[in-house]
Amino acid sequence: MRRPVLFLIASLALAACDPAELADSAVRRAASSVVFPVVNIDMPAGPAQSATDCILNAASPDELQLLARDLGVEAGTSTTATIRTIALRPAAQTCFAVNGVPAIV
Repeated sequence: MRRPVLFLIASLALAACDPAELADSAVRRAASSVVFPVVNIDMPAGPAQSATDCILNAASPDELQLLARDLGVEAGTSTTATIRTIALRPAAQTCFAVNGVPAIV
């Protein structure tokens, strides 16, 4: 009796998953893994995590894809420049101010 109920619950849970949403979430997590170490060089972990979230929120989907490609390798000058460009946008700067992250100059 328990197996059919568990199977039904599992089936409903899988049906509720949106493949595009799962892919976007995976790209965002990968991009976060690239951005955080770069930001963490200049600030402690707490503010660096907030800054990372602000940068990811200000990035376009194409930029998130670009950042996610560097997963597993040390960020190079191009990746660092992309992160800085995104961080200097007004949306990111506003997010930094709201979250108490030091401004990037």
